[in-house]
Amino acid sequence: MANDSAKSEASAQQEGDDDGDRSSNKTPSADGENQTISKRQMKKLLKQQKWEDERELRKKKRKERKQQRREGGEAQNPRKRLRRELTPSSLRLVVDCSFDNLMLIKVKPIHCGGQSNNLFIQMGIEVQILLVIWACFQDIRKLHRQVQRCYAENRRALHPVQFYLTSLGGQLKQCLDEKDKGWVNWKDITIKTEHYSEVLAQEDLVYLTSDSPNVLEELDHKKAYVIGGLVDHNHHKGITFERAKELGIDHAQLPLSNFVKMNSRKVLAVNHVFEIVLAYMEKSSWREAFFTVLPQRKGAVAVSQDGTTILGKEEDSDSDPGTPDQTEET
Repeated sequence: MANDSAKSEASAQQEGDDDGDRSSNKTPSADGENQTISKRQMKKLLKQQKWEDERELRKKKRKERKQQRREGGEAQNPRKRLRRELTPSSLRLVVDCSFDNLMLIKVKPIHCGGQSNNLFIQMGIEVQILLVIWACFQDIRKLHRQVQRCYAENRRALHPVQFYLTSLGGQLKQCLDEKDKGWVNWKDITIKTEHYSEVLAQEDLVYLTSDSPNVLEELDHKKAYVIGGLVDHNHHKGITFERAKELGIDHAQLPLSNFVKMNSRKVLAVNHVFEIVLAYMEKSSWREAFFTVLPQRKGAVAVSQDGTTILGKEEDSDSDPGTPDQTEET
C-alpha cells in the first residue's frame, strides 16, 4: 500500500511538471493577455529568428563565392557536363504547324443490323465522338513531344540550326500552354503565329516531303527546309507535296532509298527528320545520319550501291519507342 501511494504521488508530480513545461512558455498577445506556446513552437520561432539574424552573413558569403568564380579561384564543379564547342549553322529548319485542323479522324455512324434501336445508336455515336476527341488529343500530344525533341536536340547539337516554328496556334498551342508552360522561355528558336511563307522568302524555301520526285543530295545552308508538322496515320497522304506545289516552292525528299531499306513506308516523324539533318551536318554522311537516328521498329537495313542489304539497324533512338507516330514528311 505504501509503495502504491508513493508511485501515485510520483506520477502526479511528473504530470504536474509536464503541465508546467507546456505552459511555462507564454508570450503576450495583442490584447495584453499571456498566450501559451509549446516547446515545438518556441523552437520554430528561435530557428526563424536565427535565420533572419544570419541573412546578411549568407548574402556576404554568396558575394564572396561569386567573386571567386569570376576570378577563377574556385575549381569547376565536376558534376557539370562539359559543353562542346558549338558552331552555329546558317541553315534554317522550319516546322510547319499549319495542319492543326487536320489531325482529326472522321467517324461514320453505326447501324444495328437493320434494327432501329435509337438509344443504342445514339450511345454508339456518343462513344465514337469521345474516341475522336481522344485520338485527336493523342496526335496533338505526339506532335508536342516531337517538337520538344527537336528543340532539345538542336540545343545540344554540335552545329545547331536556325529553328523556326510557324503557324503556332489552336490545339498545339493549347497543349503547350497546359503541358509545357516553359515553352515561352525557349531560347535559340523563332516562334511565329504566321505561315512560313509570310516569314521567309519564297526562293529560300524547300519543302521536305517523301512524295517529291526530287532527291536531296546536299544541304544548302542558304535555304530554309520545311518539315510538315502533321501526325496523320496516313489519312492525308501526299498533302505536304500538294501544299508545296500550290505555293510554288521547291520540294525534295531525303535520299533515304539510296542508303536504307525499311519494312515500312518511308514516312518519318518530325523529330526524326530534324535529327537526321542535324546528324548529317555533324557527320557529313547520309548513311551515318540515317542509322544514328532511325528507330529499330522501322526495320532499317543499309543498302549498297548494287541494291543489296549489308547492315542491320541495332539501336533505337526514338523518343517514344513502340508508338507508330508518322508524319507526312521525309
